[in-house]
Amino acid sequence: MPSSKDYIEMDNEYCAHNYHPIPVVISRAEGVWVYDPEDKKYLDCLSAYSSQNTGHCHPEIIKALKEQADKVTLSSRAFHNDMMGPFLKKLCEVVGTHINDPKNSGIMALPMNTGTEAVSTGLKVARAWGYIKKKIPKGEAKIIVCRDNFHGRTITIVGFSTDISAARYYGNFGPYTPGFITIPYGDAEELENTILEIGPETIASFLFEPLQGEAGVKVPPEGFLKEVREICSKYNVLMMVDEIQTGLGRTGELFACDHENVKPDIMLLGKALGGGVYPVSAVVTNRDIIGPDVIKPGTHGSTFGGNPLASAVGMKSLDVHLRENLPERAKEMGDYFMKRLKEIAEKRTKIPVKEVRGKGLLIAIEFEENARHIVEELKNNGILAKDTHATIIRFAPPLIITKEEIDWAVDIIEKVLVKQ
Repeated sequence: MPSSKDYIEMDNEYCAHNYHPIPVVISRAEGVWVYDPEDKKYLDCLSAYSSQNTGHCHPEIIKALKEQADKVTLSSRAFHNDMMGPFLKKLCEVVGTHINDPKNSGIMALPMNTGTEAVSTGLKVARAWGYIKKKIPKGEAKIIVCRDNFHGRTITIVGFSTDISAARYYGNFGPYTPGFITIPYGDAEELENTILEIGPETIASFLFEPLQGEAGVKVPPEGFLKEVREICSKYNVLMMVDEIQTGLGRTGELFACDHENVKPDIMLLGKALGGGVYPVSAVVTNRDIIGPDVIKPGTHGSTFGGNPLASAVGMKSLDVHLRENLPERAKEMGDYFMKRLKEIAEKRTKIPVKEVRGKGLLIAIEFEENARHIVEELKNNGILAKDTHATIIRFAPPLIITKEEIDWAVDIIEKVLVKQ
């Protein structure tokens, strides 16, 4: 049987080097634990960027996947199937009470596969709504985004990223799609000033993350979400939130917007919606925004979007998140994990700690220096985490993690970080 070293060498030879992974090979997984080919055990503190909220290979989700795979996996949207309707009905029922629907038009969803597809779909919906419903002059619809955003890596999305090195690739992916305006994250006053400066009549949407994950778990100021809601309503601008990483319990509420009891106009979902076993994403909004008078047949699509296998997995994933009270678990375990990490940060660490921050089980330690070597040392001691922007390490284990498992992890993190 090939070794971890063999698998890594194959990856390096045959796969384009678009990632710089931690040098570990995962060959099997269960719950919060993963194992390499040599059967070394690791605690997963990344959860595939929050895709594994329910833990690896959750038995009910795997069962739903296998049962549906024996029936029909793909029909394409050229035909109806008997799983997409029930899945979207459930999704709209779960998400609908969290969506702004001032006209009581009803909740609808558009299923896709990956998170970046959900974002691209949301952008198209927002612009179409802008022209058809808001009557923005054709070709003039603007969308406001935030500095340090991460919404995916399609060519349009990287065009409005401010990560010059990794996303925009120093201009090597240009020219970029026009029509996007960037403002600082967490600054509601700047949002309103920008809308007034550009002209409210040409702004279709404000797209942002209620908590920026890839940027280093940046938490906006208290009250920011409420102010954004008021501003968007005031100027008839669609409030579009990317809950792809924060959604379904990660931050200690079902959705991160729930921390301020705010209802966006459009919610983008993915990652955990697929239960960690299959790519499932969706745009959820109200009928007035995405109804037949805005999105018509042929204007958007996906061969795999809403396929029977994805729908079966998505339904079961929603069931598990709700029945196992994963948002509540994330809050309880997240508060405990953060408290323990802050205790470590107060000690004499090998490299200075700037801040410990986060919500629920989406936590980051920011250091004063490059922390990549800390991530690799954690791996050597049985914990898989990931650095971002060189100086930040994220800790985002599956939401099923126990207090005892957190204690085990904290002991190792302290051993790695604190000077002996």
